[in-house]
Amino acid sequence: MILSLDVGNTQIYGGVFDNSAGNEKMLISFRRNSKQGSSSDEIGVFLRMVIRENGIDPTKIKQIVLCSVVPDVIYSLRGACQKYFNISPFILQAGVKTGLRIRYRNPLEVGADRIANSIAATSLYPQKNLILVDLGTATTFCAITKDRDYLGGSIISGLKLNMESLEAKTAKLPSVEIVPRSDVLGLSTVESLQSGLYFGHLGAMREIVGRITADCFNREKSFVIGTGGFSHLFEKEKIFDVIIPDLVLKGNLIALQMNQSPNKNQYAGAEK
Repeated sequence: MILSLDVGNTQIYGGVFDNSAGNEKMLISFRRNSKQGSSSDEIGVFLRMVIRENGIDPTKIKQIVLCSVVPDVIYSLRGACQKYFNISPFILQAGVKTGLRIRYRNPLEVGADRIANSIAATSLYPQKNLILVDLGTATTFCAITKDRDYLGGSIISGLKLNMESLEAKTAKLPSVEIVPRSDVLGLSTVESLQSGLYFGHLGAMREIVGRITADCFNREKSFVIGTGGFSHLFEKEKIFDVIIPDLVLKGNLIALQMNQSPNKNQYAGAEK
């Protein structure tokens, strides 16, 4: 079994995959606060506990793969994997094979989670121009051509950040639950906030997706993938062709396979 982890600014998102049949199937998924300062023991005990409580023997974990946008957590996480699983994790970082040609001015600036998403998307939907929208702490947009060129992207603040900013910077606006809205006009402060958060984000996504399609793909139809914790909120809006919540975890697994395969040099022409 393989443990796949995505360390974000807010949460550690993880999943256990059964690879015994050669076709990885996710058995469980979980989330944990990714606060900085967590020790390797805290993380290790949590990982073993959550795996065990979901009916899986932690000793069955034979490989661990992770990506992280929080550098300070990597040290503790690596120590947790070594101490509590006796495994040195594979880390998706600069220098590994990805199968992508990164067109950023500085490829090292592209977040590991965005790379993992792109690896999975190009594997699941080859020969398609892709736009990836990841709704997490930030909402990120990535554009990848059918030839696996990672062109770049956009980043805006996520739904929760927007809500927390309004609460922190105003005297009377409360924290609200982030929910889908069918009507734009709220009849209370809470409903008005929910409407603004929802339709404001929807409008931003439609604008950015439309401009990427026009500017990067010459208005040629692109395949839009939604992922991240808030992606299902917008399911009825038909802005995404498909929603894949665990895209980043699948990308981790594919990256692991690429870098373990005897034929991994087949990606030598791609940007590392």
